Amino acid sequence: MATESDGEEDTAGKLTGSQHLEVDDDLREMAKKAAWSVSSCKPGNGVLALRDDNLDTYWQSDGAQPHLVNIQFQKKVKLQLLVLYVDFKLDESYTPSKISIRAGDGFHNLKEIKTVEFKKPVGWVHIPLSGTDPRETFIHTFMLQLAVLSNHLNGRDTHVRQIKIYGPRTLFLINHFILFRRNSSPTQLLNRFNSDNILNRMKMVAIANMKKCMHLGKHSETTTFNCITHHILLRLVHNI
Repeated sequence: MATESDGEEDTAGKLTGSQHLEVDDDLREMAKKAAWSVSSCKPGNGVLALRDDNLDTYWQSDGAQPHLVNIQFQKKVKLQLLVLYVDFKLDESYTPSKISIRAGDGFHNLKEIKTVEFKKPVGWVHIPLSGTDPRETFIHTFMLQLAVLSNHLNGRDTHVRQIKIYGPRTLFLINHFILFRRNSSPTQLLNRFNSDNILNRMKMVAIANMKKCMHLGKHSETTTFNCITHHILLRLVHNI
């Protein structure tokens, strides 16, 4: 998970921002894999400004609230951290004060996963994402939407200077799988981890173990569980 600098959150639980973008090595940036769109923009201040790595540029909305940023992936991905750069000192009433984060398969079934409030933020705001299961530190989704619900000083349109989105790397997923396995049934394991692409680095080991399981005469619960384990490790997403 991201390392947040001291002072990013005030005593009321509202985020104030950090001057440092600090992200752990077990996360990777996922933005290039997505299609980005916004609900509206002022000419010259469009969606590209959110991804140009330039803190002097910004997306400016041009319409009624809520103002939306849509991040869509071609396949389900695991997302763990959303990071925004906002600057109250420069943008004043254009600065978001409350946002909603939503996830789903598409526009038709987006569900809110959390709301976040800001207090005159200046800098990077780190927003961890999580699933409904307390053991999960990420969400598994086709789409993420950021909705600006209100701005400081009752401003109408909004400025956001940068957005970054991070997901877990493969080794992190394997460690998470091992922890999840300890307290889960075979059915839960298959439902949770069976939709990913083949992890090539583990292919030969996993196939060998699966063949060994298949040739065993006994079909005990332990044998079945071990076969499922190797099958899932075979199919963990290739993030390396």
